Amino acid sequence: MLKQIKGLHHVTSLASDARQNNSFFTDTLGLRRIKKTVNFDQPDVYHLYYGDEQGSPGSVMTYFPFPHIAEGHEGVGEVGTTVFAVPEGSLGYWRERLAARRVAGLEDSTRFGSKTLLFRGPDNDGFALVEQEGDGRQGWIGGGVDGDHAIRGFHSASMRLRDGGATAELLKFMGYQEVEKAGDLSRFAIPNGNGADLVDIESLPAATFARQGAGSVHHIAFAVDDRAAQLEVRKALMDTGYQVTPVIDRDYFWAIYFRTPGGVLFEVATNEPGFDRDEDTAHLGEALKLPKQHEHLRRMLEQNLQPIGA
Repeated sequence: MLKQIKGLHHVTSLASDARQNNSFFTDTLGLRRIKKTVNFDQPDVYHLYYGDEQGSPGSVMTYFPFPHIAEGHEGVGEVGTTVFAVPEGSLGYWRERLAARRVAGLEDSTRFGSKTLLFRGPDNDGFALVEQEGDGRQGWIGGGVDGDHAIRGFHSASMRLRDGGATAELLKFMGYQEVEKAGDLSRFAIPNGNGADLVDIESLPAATFARQGAGSVHHIAFAVDDRAAQLEVRKALMDTGYQVTPVIDRDYFWAIYFRTPGGVLFEVATNEPGFDRDEDTAHLGEALKLPKQHEHLRRMLEQNLQPIGA
């Protein structure tokens, strides 16, 4: 069993409109845009990052907004709901805030005894807020949400799978422990994690497979401290039979990827070097930052990428 995984690192999804996406996360949810860069493989498409003040691992939601992308279709083989943690007693505030901004899909719920508010993003993305007692992480207060209510980071992510058994075994191999079960829903927790410690598996044997598009999660990333720990994880996964990519430099972290038995794309990302490697913390997310291999395209990209505002 691996001991290097520290919880979630980031979740990356697909969107249809960069300006709308930026507004939803920075205005409606009050998160900080911590990086404005481009897709490594398609540099005419943004890669936008949102999170807490520093972009701490376990707080970062990222998006590829592809203009004219088709809408995603929900199903199994994907992360269905990305869940953010908020302070205890704050869901009433969030229900009023989201309703005032006409956010779709507002629904009160309870999951494993925790008060939960379900809602939808601008591309019908599946999200929820959960009150989490004793969460010592600090939320970003520069986005119009005060410290008593600000999002602390991820609480969990929920995967929809036809058969959750093999993925459950994978999570256990990665260091997670099954801590609760309710019907077709199983919860796994990483001990002594970074606060974004939980992953849920919903088993839906009769459901159809998802089709990726706007609103779909592209991949989910798990955090390790550094490159040495990442190489240990990579070797262990490959020794177990997983096909794992070589280490890829993503400028703000190093990444490896592999496909799970249930079809979800997993990434293992390092906590180093962080989002302040090319911008100081006070100005994260302000300038367009380009991977060095795309720097020669700067003039063209600055002219053609959709303006998204501050």
